[in-house]
Amino acid sequence: MSFHFDLLSRGYDQFLGRTLGAPDMEYWRTALGLPVRGRLLDAGGGTGRVSAALRPDVEQVVIVDCSQGMLRQARKKGNMALVRADVARLPFIDASFERALIIDALHHFPLQKESIAEVARVLAPGGLLVIEEFDIRRWGTRAIALAEKIVLMGSRFPTPEEIRHMLKEAGFSVLEIQKGKWNSLLFIAKK
Repeated sequence: MSFHFDLLSRGYDQFLGRTLGAPDMEYWRTALGLPVRGRLLDAGGGTGRVSAALRPDVEQVVIVDCSQGMLRQARKKGNMALVRADVARLPFIDASFERALIIDALHHFPLQKESIAEVARVLAPGGLLVIEEFDIRRWGTRAIALAEKIVLMGSRFPTPEEIRHMLKEAGFSVLEIQKGKWNSLLFIAKK
């Protein structure tokens, strides 16, 4: 799957900027309870389109992605730690982050349950995880899912109930589920 994102990486931010507009940073700061002392993990963070702008609100932003091309684009934004890894096998010690973020990426993780469990492992007690994921119950998301299937991306869009279950199974308390932007749902969970 990183092959697809390596190919898309150069124009990824520009494409999303034209189709979705600039990220609403107050929206993300509020959801994550920022500012906070400590580190922010952007799991499956790609180019750091959102997390790069959150850098002033935390001590360090760490982007983990399996695509070298996406991380290469993130590097251009500067001042973030970039790690090429599978989110299901994070190379960090337990409880080493205060906040974690998964934006429009969970459906790309081959091991979704294991990835959420890994994020739980590296998140400190009381830490927050925010997941924004397309709602597969919406027709627009179904069109995206079909397109990703046609191009062999291997995506699997979990239902909101599946996401809630994976979070609870990993030890999170789901604080809130709200309608996100562009056919998405926002899950806010506390460890």
